[in-house]
Amino acid sequence: MSKRYTLTAALPYTNGPIHIGHLAGVYIPADIYARYLRLKGCDVAFICGSDEHGVPITIKAKNEGVTPQDVVDRYHKIIKDSLKEFGISFDNYSRTSAEIHHKTASDFFKKLHKKGAFIEEISDQLYDAEAKQFLADRFVIGTCPKCGYTESYGDQCEACGTSHNAVDLINPKSAISGNIPELKSTKHWYLPLNDHQEFLKSWIELENKHDWKPNVYGQCMSWINDGLRPRAVTRDLEWGIPVPLEGAEGKVLYVWFDAPIGYISSTKEWALSKGKDWEPYWKDKETTLLHFIGKDNIVFHCIIFPAMLRAEGSYILPKNIPANEFLNLEGQKISTSKNWAVWLPEYLKEFPEQQDVLRYVLTATAPETKDNDFTWKDFQARNNNELVAIYGNFINRVLVLTHKYYGGQVPSVTALNSTDAAIFKLLKETPIALQSSLERFRFREASQLIMNLARSGNKYLADEEPWKLIKTNPDRVQTIMNVALQLAAGISVLSEPFLPTTSKKLQSMLNLNVKPTWGFIEKGQHLLAPKHLIGNVSLLFNKIEDSQIEIQLQKLKLSKISNEMETNTIKQKPIISYDDFSKLNLRVGVILKAKKLPKAKRLLVLDVDIGDKVIIIVSGIAKDYNIESVIGQKVTVLCNLCPRNLRGVESQGMILMTKKADGSSVFVQPDLNHSSIPGLIIE
Repeated sequence: MSKRYTLTAALPYTNGPIHIGHLAGVYIPADIYARYLRLKGCDVAFICGSDEHGVPITIKAKNEGVTPQDVVDRYHKIIKDSLKEFGISFDNYSRTSAEIHHKTASDFFKKLHKKGAFIEEISDQLYDAEAKQFLADRFVIGTCPKCGYTESYGDQCEACGTSHNAVDLINPKSAISGNIPELKSTKHWYLPLNDHQEFLKSWIELENKHDWKPNVYGQCMSWINDGLRPRAVTRDLEWGIPVPLEGAEGKVLYVWFDAPIGYISSTKEWALSKGKDWEPYWKDKETTLLHFIGKDNIVFHCIIFPAMLRAEGSYILPKNIPANEFLNLEGQKISTSKNWAVWLPEYLKEFPEQQDVLRYVLTATAPETKDNDFTWKDFQARNNNELVAIYGNFINRVLVLTHKYYGGQVPSVTALNSTDAAIFKLLKETPIALQSSLERFRFREASQLIMNLARSGNKYLADEEPWKLIKTNPDRVQTIMNVALQLAAGISVLSEPFLPTTSKKLQSMLNLNVKPTWGFIEKGQHLLAPKHLIGNVSLLFNKIEDSQIEIQLQKLKLSKISNEMETNTIKQKPIISYDDFSKLNLRVGVILKAKKLPKAKRLLVLDVDIGDKVIIIVSGIAKDYNIESVIGQKVTVLCNLCPRNLRGVESQGMILMTKKADGSSVFVQPDLNHSSIPGLIIE
């Protein structure tokens, strides 16, 4: 195997925190592989950073009334800090707003331009006359020309995954004003992917022999077989890296061109900090380059970025791009806009010092070849039934018995029988099996090999019953405990890529002062010498109670309720009769008091006078109205809605709202000339 590796993990986009989908799809498998290579003694550069340009950043900034830099500064810190606390062992985590990245991306563009790698074209693009700007990718929403999804973005359909151009959308509209855009001419630079098509096909077919995942290979060949076309590398935007050419004012490098170069600039930044030369990690053919990504990034890393690297001419191409599929949550697609996610910063606060539990569960259920589902009940079961009952139980029994029988000293082996030899054989063979799984990027399979070691240890102790033999055959117990301790030490080493915090804690309890490498286990060397004194014992894992899981399920339930209250999508409802309509008790109400619902960003608790009484209504309007602005407002109230408990507050009605073209909510207000009396019935 190669001795030098450059590993990249997809740059997280700085418009929100990290969630479990990101962890399962990219960061945990990449970190496992990086830690494994280090244990093998390889030279590893594990590289990442924040992706801070692109249209979604500008949209978020516009909606929040702040600058794009404010947005990326906020989320860069949140993302970087949470990944570090979670234990992702990047050698460098940079950001694309850094000066070194701006220079690297600009120089890359200029070199390709000088070599004639681009074509210049004047084309018609969508333009919002009211906003006075061209509409790049995420500023356009319309119907996907392939699957018919009505809310496809201008660059990619989230329903079917197809990439396209904004002008391909059916019935496009501006995400800024809601208007139908017009076509207007503008000049841009394009990378002619069609010129690289035959090379890319040959390269992908060659590298596919190195065990590319079928989902990755299939998507690549589908793109190539459909015929590659020129792809714009510039955009009409103010936020981003300015195109470094005269006559290109008001244009920036398109984010898909700029972002992958972030791997290179982050490597440069790391090398500078370590006094190293960055070039061998990107230009030496003896280096193995691997990209860890999610399936929505396959085309960029398997077709576009390799075409860029080939056009530049001095870079190596990736050996593999082990992309995972998507992780769902409780049977539904993870959605940041709907707050249907398990956010990493929240998890770290609510499950302190349990990073490895989430690592293990997300590895054991990783969406490696198809979409998979995370449920809180499964999270609890895997912790209690596997980490606690198998892994933790074995370690605890071994160490407690060692202290009980030998004062914490490792006993000597007297004589090995076939059962003992079988344990040592399993321990010696496991690194070979792990390597086979990891080199094929089968992390789920590899994680269960670790659990199998602990399971075998429990069976060994249960079959040998040292607690029964201690009085009748103490020599035999010495051997049993030595074998079990050597197995525990081996587990502490082999677990490190999967459970780094647990591994460190276990090695501390075993007093393994010099960290052994993978090779110790492969050679069958014993890690604990006779009379070695182990340390104090503590539990590696704690049982997760039903009450903890119920809190998480209630959070998701609240997210669903809030989303239903605030959804921008007009859903077609079944036709109702007049009798159904006549059951609605609609009255004029006046908001008397308002306060925020604790720990709920979008919900306000309102005291509303409906004439004969004052009722409490919990309403999802905090995004569009502040407390001061709602007091005194006359609103339309549905008074006979079944009460609903929201975070301990009973909501006794509903205020009617509607949406403006920009997506903001407004009250459906009665005619103030005729319906200004609180409690007046609306018919």
